[in-house]
Amino acid sequence: MLNKFKKIDYTIVFILLLLMGISIAVLYSATSNTQYHGYHLRMAMYYAIGFVVFFALSLVDFRLLVKYGLYIYLLGVGLLIVVMFIGNTYYNATGWMTLPGGLSFQPAEFFKLLLVVFLAHVLYRKRKTQLAFWRDVIPICLLTFVPFMIVMAQNDLGNALSYLVILTGMLWIGGMKYSHALIALAIFAGSVIGGISAYKIYYDEVHKFFADIGREHWIERIDPWLVPDKATEKAIYHTRNAKLAIASGGMTGEGYMQGATVQSERVPLTYSDSIFVVIAEEFGFLGSSVLLLLYFVLIHRLILISLECKDRSGPLIIVGIVALFLYQIFENIGMFIGLMPLTGITLPFISYGGTSLVINMASIGVAMSIRIHGHEVEEEQQTTSAATRKPAVKSQ
Repeated sequence: MLNKFKKIDYTIVFILLLLMGISIAVLYSATSNTQYHGYHLRMAMYYAIGFVVFFALSLVDFRLLVKYGLYIYLLGVGLLIVVMFIGNTYYNATGWMTLPGGLSFQPAEFFKLLLVVFLAHVLYRKRKTQLAFWRDVIPICLLTFVPFMIVMAQNDLGNALSYLVILTGMLWIGGMKYSHALIALAIFAGSVIGGISAYKIYYDEVHKFFADIGREHWIERIDPWLVPDKATEKAIYHTRNAKLAIASGGMTGEGYMQGATVQSERVPLTYSDSIFVVIAEEFGFLGSSVLLLLYFVLIHRLILISLECKDRSGPLIIVGIVALFLYQIFENIGMFIGLMPLTGITLPFISYGGTSLVINMASIGVAMSIRIHGHEVEEEQQTTSAATRKPAVKSQ
């Protein structure tokens, strides 16, 4: 046990502690004069739980998770189905379960890590350098689209898209042929360009279609991104004020708890989805850059763990986790500077949210387990080889 603790990457632990300090401090600033005051204390409690989960999973051999990946997948899909019938609805999305003590649990967040483990299980069992399109890629995609469609039915676009990002990253490292990857990239690029063009050309028809299927709020998220001149005041209110707050931060920011836009509550959800706006306004470009640097170092350390792992399933899991973090960081920040549409995606380790934080900490815990146990495969192989090697017989 003590030997395992010695193998933990304490640089990552230090980064997590820094992110915890940033999160609690910024949450206090964002909620001090609002009805959400006290969320920074709850976040400290969530971090305490998260560190327990992190160290616990670090000591568990990650290969056990990969071995039972199918059961983990079925458990996750079952939770996604159950929450559709008994879940609570927040911000137009039905996906929260109430736990004892008044805490909320979001299975769609939980499923991200389960999907990473499951895809690692499937790809590891195939043991192929290249995946066949019809026999391998298509079935894996279909298995991912099942939870994707369930979460889309819950009206949670942000988490649903994260499943596709995880799928893409893990198929790439799992042995997808370059030709298949190029075809998929071409189809994706064509779909995005065609979809944006169609949205602008057939705006009224698209607006009516979304209204007919009960997704009017999608219009409010897409319009400020693609056609701001047609967006309603309600639709553009969030992103416009967020951009003004970020711009007013300048190079060094307006000072801790001195952000005029944030402190006047003109930016919604500053404790969760919009927390980057608080950092940008109060600490400026320099403060935002420090946060991005911490993310960079964290992801760099995770990649180093994957390169050192001797078991093929380890790098698969790491790539899935890295793809997930990169998507969340890019989407969360990008939607406030006009690069991405507005979605309900939290900023990893910073935004308020118990499920999101604990799952992110669990993901780092699984990565740390790969660092601790990833070399045992090589050691076992060397031991087995030494035991089966016969001593040479000298000739008489």
